[in-house]
Amino acid sequence: MSTQQESVDPVGDEAVANLARTALFAALMGGFAYVSFPNPFAPGIPVTLQVLGVFLAGIMLGPLWGGFSLVVYLLAGAVGVPVFAGGSAGLGALLGPTGGYLLSYPLAAAAVGVAVHRGPQLRDFRAASNTLLVAAMVGGTAVIYAGGVLGLMFFGDYGLGGAVAAGIGAFLPAEGLKIAAAVGIVRSEAVAAA
Repeated sequence: MSTQQESVDPVGDEAVANLARTALFAALMGGFAYVSFPNPFAPGIPVTLQVLGVFLAGIMLGPLWGGFSLVVYLLAGAVGVPVFAGGSAGLGALLGPTGGYLLSYPLAAAAVGVAVHRGPQLRDFRAASNTLLVAAMVGGTAVIYAGGVLGLMFFGDYGLGGAVAAGIGAFLPAEGLKIAAAVGIVRSEAVAAA
């Protein structure tokens, strides 16, 4: 008597690839946190490359996996992995003056992803126009700034005017550079794929 057995993969290849990309972007965010510069216009709120990571996660992974990669990043930092600005970690970083920025990252990545992919399903991000990419990242920046201002107001000693001045105005030039860098990375990826 012969028995025929079939092999069943508990997780498909696409899900495994997406999980790997999620872990990669969470680690990339931790690395970007170490590239930190003091901001002379907003003491205590450093300029980092993390927002570039948020943009790239939304663009390259889409809204679901991009947002999830940032949730993984935040969970790693919350449990003590030193992945926040300057190597900080723990719930204190999430509930401190800059915690609003951190907590907004998954939403911002999802917003960028929805705009670039025109919905929840993944599309080829390299086909997105520069105008669409920039508009998506400007929208993602608005989400991050809204979270940052709220965090400064609730967890810091800032009123609304001070939070807006310190949490937005001091960072606009740096965000422009990050948006330009993200467009350059996406375009170089498009050239490499061709």
